[in-house]
Amino acid sequence: MNVEDILLSLIGENAVLLIVAVLLVVTVLKGVKIVPQSQKFVIERFGRLRSVLGPGINLIVPFLDRVAHKISILERQLPNAEQDAITADNVLVKVETSVFYRITEPEKTVYRIRDVDGAIATTVAGIVRSEIGKIELDQVQSNRSELIGKVREQVEMMVDDWGIEVTRAEVLDVNLDEATRAAMLQQLNAERARRAAVTEAEGQKRAVELAADAELYAAEQEAKARRVSADAEAYATQVVAAAIAQNGLEAAQYQVALKQVEALQALGQGTGKQTIVVPAQALEAFGDAFKLLKGRG
Repeated sequence: MNVEDILLSLIGENAVLLIVAVLLVVTVLKGVKIVPQSQKFVIERFGRLRSVLGPGINLIVPFLDRVAHKISILERQLPNAEQDAITADNVLVKVETSVFYRITEPEKTVYRIRDVDGAIATTVAGIVRSEIGKIELDQVQSNRSELIGKVREQVEMMVDDWGIEVTRAEVLDVNLDEATRAAMLQQLNAERARRAAVTEAEGQKRAVELAADAELYAAEQEAKARRVSADAEAYATQVVAAAIAQNGLEAAQYQVALKQVEALQALGQGTGKQTIVVPAQALEAFGDAFKLLKGRG
């Protein structure tokens, strides 16, 4: 008996054991599935959804169940896209958007939508056009955060049936064509010129108001001064009248004589040479005044 016969004899005796061992290994490999943390496995049995396996070690029925889809649950980013939109005031703009999403329910994503990225991109484009069509260009530029919020809310509602969660939906930029840019620049320059003219007019108006207030204040002060002077003159007149009423005509003559003497003194104190021509009646009046003064003394 040679070596070949011995080997054939051994193999024939252990063939069943080898087959059983191979079947056991294959069964273990088919029945045990290790799912990575970043994925989920969709299991089908005879072409029908059976279950969704999460991360870790999972057991399935060998030869009956199979892994139909391996779905990544990591967050994904769609390529930045540009779409045309027309605002409520009929201005054509190009809107650049960016969307981030992740799959939360693989069974919905696999069996309800074929091209996830394309479907989300189309949905975002339609929602952006719809929302921008409701507002004017100025509001698009100034209320971009509000626009982003509305777009994100609408996108989340649309993709909910696909087992997808939209984590971020951003409007990155709003671009205008050259004609619209030139028109807006012209409008901006006109607005600046208008504001400058209004500011200058308001300054001139304020200057006129201040000048009028100054003139009114000066007039009020002059009127107050005249009123004070008139009150003083009235008071002096009252004092003189009281003196006349008390002392008679002599007191009045005394006051007149005193004024005449003061006037002569003022003339005599002038610088240079003065020639004063005094009427004769005035000399007689001065003489009477001096007599009264002497009498008073």
